[in-house]
Amino acid sequence: MEYIAALTPSVVMAVAFTALIVTIVRSQGGANKAKEDAAVDSALARAEAARQAPSADGRHV
Repeated sequence: MEYIAALTPSVVMAVAFTALIVTIVRSQGGANKAKEDAAVDSALARAEAARQAPSADGRHV
């Protein structure tokens, strides 16, 4: 019976990992894909603009 106790954590983790991957794959695309993509693009553009903005003393950082 010790082998069952030894294998249980591995089996539970494998099932949980599979469920996570299935959830991620299912959530890709769909009706909100364009909205999510626009939000990511906007955040990336803000981060890039902030990175390129001159600092208070007029120099780029």
